[in-house]
Amino acid sequence: MFKKLIPHPILSVMLIIIWLLLNNDFSVGQMVLGAILGVVIPIITTGFWPDQVDAQKPWLWVKFFGVVIYDIIAANILVARWILGRSQTLRPAFMELTIELTSPLAISILASTISLTPGTVSCSLSADKRRLLIHSLHVENISIALVQMHERYQKPLLEMIK
Repeated sequence: MFKKLIPHPILSVMLIIIWLLLNNDFSVGQMVLGAILGVVIPIITTGFWPDQVDAQKPWLWVKFFGVVIYDIIAANILVARWILGRSQTLRPAFMELTIELTSPLAISILASTISLTPGTVSCSLSADKRRLLIHSLHVENISIALVQMHERYQKPLLEMIK
């Protein structure tokens, strides 16, 4: 019964939170409307979800988002320094990250995380979904950068999404 009423609980909670933040109003009426949207939208869109996401280890999700937020803040500072400094010192590069993830959602989260971090952008995914082409504004050592992306983003996703 619960699964039919709330097929995607995380999506429902996120929709409620986003609704309240967008309206900048935490009144009872907005909370009720947010809850209605949080229940109705996942029910209507259930047919578009190919398979149920099996998210594991919630404490790793918290740690993962903490790492991503930290990386975004640190990268903003670095990119600002690069842009305001001498642009001749920049070493832009394309890199190919080997993907071990199999879930389309996990691959999407990985590509989005890389693109959210200032100075890097996910350019394309290979047809076999095993390699992700990434452009970076500045790379000292490509192999070290790829290992860092694997350790900070891909490795936790491997554990969190089955």
